[in-house]
Amino acid sequence: MNESVIIEFMKILLPAAAVLYAMYLTVKSFLNKEVAERMADLKVKGVEATLPIRLQAYERLSLLLERIAPNNLILRLNDSSYSAKELQHVLTTSVREEYNHNLSQQIYVGDQAWQLTTQAVEDIIATVNQAADTLPSEARSLDLAKKILEIQSQKEVYPITQALYEVKKEVRELF
Repeated sequence: MNESVIIEFMKILLPAAAVLYAMYLTVKSFLNKEVAERMADLKVKGVEATLPIRLQAYERLSLLLERIAPNNLILRLNDSSYSAKELQHVLTTSVREEYNHNLSQQIYVGDQAWQLTTQAVEDIIATVNQAADTLPSEARSLDLAKKILEIQSQKEVYPITQALYEVKKEVRELF
């Protein structure tokens, strides 16, 4: 009699366990799908919220790169009363301030765009310093300006152009 009770119990338990397991798999699948949909919705909302901020960051990097371009920098900051050393100091200080003012933008732009922007800043400072080092101590600001533009014109690779290209490329990838 014990064996028949166990067999009857198993006849009920096994189908119930199979139904329970099927229900578990169905609910698990439904919940996974629901979680995936909610994550996708959150991602879309996140992109919608950050897109204007990212575009503004790309705009600010473009402006930074344009402002530190030697021709723009010299036009904006050169004063004929400066010595070459004074202009060197004004130019390098301005480039560093522009860069420091835009440091937070690296959060919103791609690594490549930020790296190329940093390299462009470093290149401009190096160019200004290199030009100043070649001039005599009594040189005037105009001499330094000419030397900076001469050095820039001799470069095969122009870091500002490379950085601007990368910034524009990343913006195009957003759309």
